[in-house]
Amino acid sequence: MGVGSLDGRVALVTGASRGIGAAVARRLAAEGASVAAVARTADPDQRYEGSLRDTIEAIAHAGGTAIAVSADLSKPDDRERAVFETQKTFGPVDILVNNAAVTFVAPVQDFAEKRFRLMVEVQVWAPYHLTQLLLPDMYARGCGWVLNISSRIAEHPLGPPYDPVQERGFSVYGMVKAALERFTTALAVEGHAHGVRANTLAPLDNVATPGAGAHDLVDGFVLEDESVMAEAALALVEGDLTGRIALSQTLLAELGRVATRARA
Repeated sequence: MGVGSLDGRVALVTGASRGIGAAVARRLAAEGASVAAVARTADPDQRYEGSLRDTIEAIAHAGGTAIAVSADLSKPDDRERAVFETQKTFGPVDILVNNAAVTFVAPVQDFAEKRFRLMVEVQVWAPYHLTQLLLPDMYARGCGWVLNISSRIAEHPLGPPYDPVQERGFSVYGMVKAALERFTTALAVEGHAHGVRANTLAPLDNVATPGAGAHDLVDGFVLEDESVMAEAALALVEGDLTGRIALSQTLLAELGRVATRARA
């Protein structure tokens, strides 16, 4: 591999066994970052498409450096262990990409408390906690990047009439992503004087990930290749942009970078 824009940096990417997280992990590694890929699915499993082993092997095949850290991010001890193992192997973390998610879809009247609490734990508190664990080193070194992966579902629905997709029950998913975005902008303010940049990134169009497929968000939709999100993520962790609530294709167009778009 040649000299990349992230040579010498260490990145921790959650939800990196498949989909957007795996694509981001590969892209950062291709630019020279040492990547800790974190997810629950360590080995290939017939129930799921993609695993940490697949991600790590792809990075190694391309000449990059990465380790797999199997962790359940709903558990505080696993979050702390993921940070410890990353630091033990590579040293201080420069880049944190919070991509891991667990998503349930149901109307408000039917949404179970247990599922509500799990979504908040994984998609709000886990990113917050991981950031807390890494900020002391970032502040001490005067440099760091936190990128939170969001969704357009955080935007307030317009209507009536309302989008039939929204009517299926995305209230909690929208809530956690909106909370993640507000956390990000607060962190951008607090971290600015310490050299820490914080941004969120969401796909402009649906990405054909296993999760999107499970929620019937692929067939019949305009689709965006996962490489678009990966390129936009790279743009947000290699420079000085901060406080952005960015959409993938819009950001790349602004920066004059190439985005590949596939349509349904």
